[in-house]
Amino acid sequence: MSLRLKIQLIVVALTLLFIGAVLTLQYGAFKESVNEEVVAANRVAAQLLNRTALVVAAQGTPAMLGYLQGVGRIRSNDVMLFDAAGQELYRSPPSPYKVGRDAPEWFVDVIAPRASEHAIAFPGGKLVVRANASRAVLDAWEHFVELATGAVLLLVIANVLVFWVVGRAVKPFARIVDALKQVESGRFDVKLPALRGIEANTIGTAFNRMVGVLGTQLETEKRAVRAEMQLSDSRELARWVDHHIEQERRMIARELHDELGQSVTAMRSMALSIAQRTRAHDAQAEAAARTIADEASRLYDAMHGLIPRLAPLVLDNFGLAEALNDLVARTRQAHAGVQVDVDIGLGDTPLASDAALALYRAAQEGITNALRHGHATRLGLALRASGDTVSVELVDNGEGLRADWAERPGHHGLTWLRERVESLGGRFTLEPASPRGVRLRAEVKAAPAATAREAVNASSPGAEA
Repeated sequence: MSLRLKIQLIVVALTLLFIGAVLTLQYGAFKESVNEEVVAANRVAAQLLNRTALVVAAQGTPAMLGYLQGVGRIRSNDVMLFDAAGQELYRSPPSPYKVGRDAPEWFVDVIAPRASEHAIAFPGGKLVVRANASRAVLDAWEHFVELATGAVLLLVIANVLVFWVVGRAVKPFARIVDALKQVESGRFDVKLPALRGIEANTIGTAFNRMVGVLGTQLETEKRAVRAEMQLSDSRELARWVDHHIEQERRMIARELHDELGQSVTAMRSMALSIAQRTRAHDAQAEAAARTIADEASRLYDAMHGLIPRLAPLVLDNFGLAEALNDLVARTRQAHAGVQVDVDIGLGDTPLASDAALALYRAAQEGITNALRHGHATRLGLALRASGDTVSVELVDNGEGLRADWAERPGHHGLTWLRERVESLGGRFTLEPASPRGVRLRAEVKAAPAATAREAVNASSPGAEA
């Protein structure tokens, strides 16, 4: 039901109540007026006839009959003459007032007073005066009809005016409803003009402001979604690039180990062989050959120190636990004054190759930073499997990290490491250790056994061949 119809029905109901109240009050006035007129006329007629009846009756019944015929009609009364036997001798003529017209019976029943009758007895007969309210009731009925007709006209005129006024008043709200429907359908560029009326204009202004804010928020949300998609694409690209970089590192490491390592070993062997052959007759050639052999040895050692930094071949061949043990052994060898404690508790927990590599890189980066930047003298490395997660934790006693370490140069590896772990669905934390130093922790999800086995097979040398 529309607002306009509701207001119209309310106005109709109020108008009908008003008309009903007025007609009720008029009904009381009509009834009182008719009663007063009829009763008063009946009393006056009875008193008049009572005084004259005895004088006229003394002259006989014919004289009374002649007197009544001379008097004629007495207002609002019927006069009847009866002889001693009860036979009617005379009845007053009908009223000439509005002849042929009468009020409805139902109106007479609710308006007319109770019948009033006076009897005057005299020798030889009886005179009866009876009240007749038909004309007074007819007058009341005509006034009632006029009042009801005026009330109906008032009702019609009032409702026509209200319909027109309310239509003009609620017309702006139809535009507001239409604008709301357009917003509901997905249009957020709807603007309402200045509307007639204080309330409508206030609603229109609030609507325009709401649509503006909503449009801004939606645009912001769209930009956020686009940015998130771009960030997701960037992460996928970074993950793809990182994967291919690791593959290239593995290939280079294997080339160094297999091809260059064999070549350097062959060079050293040939140099030592030349030194043996020339030792007796050419000391200068022997010294040159031994110099070549020593340089080949140093080159071989440098190459073997570079290979784990490029790609931990031990990780591919023997798993994360052995790779970490190898990393600790090389650290102890390179830094004799540093104490490194190891606690490996991986067990048989399966781990995908990407997750294992991320944990290995976390330990490698943590050790490098602790020694290079923190100048640590003691390291504690732990590998733990708990439920469906595997974590690497490294604690050092170095100088620690400054609060703005992420923005300072030299720590891009940690930022890259965090992104790498989080891209695998893991967690990376870096916090101060007690009483000094840094606590690095990387945690990733363990993989189902079948997935881990496939990942290991895919990363093995045979798979790449």
